[in-house]
Amino acid sequence: MVSTSSAARRRTTIMTTESTAPEDVVDEEFPIVSDQYNTGPSNNTTYPFSPVQGHIPIMIPDHFTHMPAVRDTLVTDTSEMQDETATMCLSAIANLDVTSGGAATLNRFGVPHLDRARHARFLHRSLEPLPSTFVGYDPSRPWLLFWCLNGLSLLGEDVSVYRDRLVDTARSMQNASGGFGGGHGQSSHLATTYAVVMSLAIVGGEACYECIDRRALWKWLCSLKQPDGGFQISVGGEEDVRGAYCAAVIISVLNLPLNLSTESSACTTEKPTLYTGLANYVQRCQTYEGGISAQPGSEAHGGYAFCALGCLSVLDSPGHSITRMSDPYHTCYVLSGLSSAQHKWDLIDKPVIEATNGPDGEAHEAETLTYYESVWKVSPFPFCEAEGMQVFDEDDRVAAVHPVYTILAERVDQIQSYFRSKAGF
Repeated sequence: MVSTSSAARRRTTIMTTESTAPEDVVDEEFPIVSDQYNTGPSNNTTYPFSPVQGHIPIMIPDHFTHMPAVRDTLVTDTSEMQDETATMCLSAIANLDVTSGGAATLNRFGVPHLDRARHARFLHRSLEPLPSTFVGYDPSRPWLLFWCLNGLSLLGEDVSVYRDRLVDTARSMQNASGGFGGGHGQSSHLATTYAVVMSLAIVGGEACYECIDRRALWKWLCSLKQPDGGFQISVGGEEDVRGAYCAAVIISVLNLPLNLSTESSACTTEKPTLYTGLANYVQRCQTYEGGISAQPGSEAHGGYAFCALGCLSVLDSPGHSITRMSDPYHTCYVLSGLSSAQHKWDLIDKPVIEATNGPDGEAHEAETLTYYESVWKVSPFPFCEAEGMQVFDEDDRVAAVHPVYTILAERVDQIQSYFRSKAGF
């Protein structure tokens, strides 16, 4: 059943075409256009709009430059809000300042330059005390920290200036039973624990690492581990692939012991671990559509697919290998997507040589062992004539975000190296 703000209302038909069903309508023209492919009027009869002439070509696909051509005739609160948002976005596109020195100056390919200074100011400001209207975000404070700090690090900003404040905030959210809540006094949750741990990893440094109670966190994760291989998102909470991903990342970056505590409900097999059955649980979440759902038997979703594939990547990463043991949110993830587009990641097999030492402490060549570990290697995308042309300017390149951990790759290496050097807790 569809909910509407009052009685169901119908849109006024602006124009119909032979290619649309009788109940479908086409909205009025909106004079914004992409000139990526031509500078003359569009020949696409599906989208009846007139192009704006006399400006630098804007590299935006045609279908993003006007309101949808085919519309559902039923008007709801959601559809009205969608129209309002689309209208604001289209107006911003139409009024892009393409003149020299403008905030959205375009390069010769029609791609806007990255306005680093404004993005950085916005993210820095979002880490300061927020107005009272943000009180509803109180349980999401760890996410605000993660989004702002991650976005700033991708822009090349120095986030170490927030170290002391971040450590104090993280400690106020940490529970004696293990894990982090959304705020002081709130129950621990895997999503907020992931956000806090990754925020500490982004800033880095011993103070950030040592403020985490790893022993309590390990015991808490053991209590979330389920007999079917998955993880609850909180004690008594739902079990889904979000929990699988968050748990796998936390275990990996903190180098937590894999053995389960004796109190864990998942101690149903011989020598079970935190990773026992986890890959099989994720596999059961795959649907007939080819995607991955939150839980076995549910509908596939892109966000859950990322969590599932990220979880499997962590399971097969070095150190914990199962084979060999405009809000800050959008700003952060748009920058992460930009980073992914600007860099090329390759999963390669790196040879690792181990040498057995003799009584004199020197390695014996005959006793060396070579094996291979899968590692991620990143480099700027090698644009060349055969693979295409780099359409952004080098000054607009952002830092490389790790494809699995979603933060700077060097920050992942630093926190993993720190905890690998520590035996036990």
